[in-house]
Amino acid sequence: MVNYLDAATAPLKNTGQIRLHGEEGFEAMRKACLLTAQALDLVAPMVKNGTTTNEIDQMLYEYGMDNNAIPATLNYRGYTKSCCTSINHVVCHGIPNDKPLREGDIVNVDVTYVLDGWHGDSSRMYPVGEIKRSAERLMEVTHESLMRGIAAVKPGVKLGAIGAAIQEFAEAERCSVVRDFCGHGIGQLFHDAPNVLHYGRVSEGPELRKGMIFTIEPMINLGRPHVKVLGDGWTAVTRDRSLSAQYEHTIGVTDDGCEIFTLSPNGLDRPGLSS
Repeated sequence: MVNYLDAATAPLKNTGQIRLHGEEGFEAMRKACLLTAQALDLVAPMVKNGTTTNEIDQMLYEYGMDNNAIPATLNYRGYTKSCCTSINHVVCHGIPNDKPLREGDIVNVDVTYVLDGWHGDSSRMYPVGEIKRSAERLMEVTHESLMRGIAAVKPGVKLGAIGAAIQEFAEAERCSVVRDFCGHGIGQLFHDAPNVLHYGRVSEGPELRKGMIFTIEPMINLGRPHVKVLGDGWTAVTRDRSLSAQYEHTIGVTDDGCEIFTLSPNGLDRPGLSS
């Protein structure tokens, strides 16, 4: 049995209960998520042949500090960077380093800022120069999968409708959905209930209710869905070394749908792809 509770009176820990936020929580998330979206806009011109992911990480750290925000990943469970940068066959949680990006790479940059105690979480894919059509198509399919998942959100439907919409589209495009990672509740906690699967059935999961806030962040592979985590304990890669892509938004459930908190203010939600 799933329990829902008023976020304003809930303890600041993950109890497995689903928080329902009021307008005050939504407004705080708008501010935190806007900062994250603005930062990801600044990443776009940096992603080019020769740039290192450490340079991107440093920019994101400084941008957060300049705006009174802390990168949530910095020192999170021993993680030492301000963002995750996942290149080509890296599915998620790639660690920034001094290796330069190369023409033809695709890279996901995932950043979460904590502003006034609230977490704004988002990620986007970026092409490095000219990329293969197969990589471009994967990015297109992944972004469309995200948007179809978001379109399924409205009060009264089951959480599984999100995953079902993503899985149906991605698999029809001959891609696969990663099962090992999922979206999550978010707000004053980085990771909270519920878990948001990117596959499933419309009849599964708790009922969506106004005031829920969570991320949707499908990871889509050109090959098979299986992944493995490398020896660093963080970097997840495709087992068959096929390309992987991910886009992520933070959303809040409204009266008749949802509000996307992390939309780019400059229309750069799909950098490098035609609209």
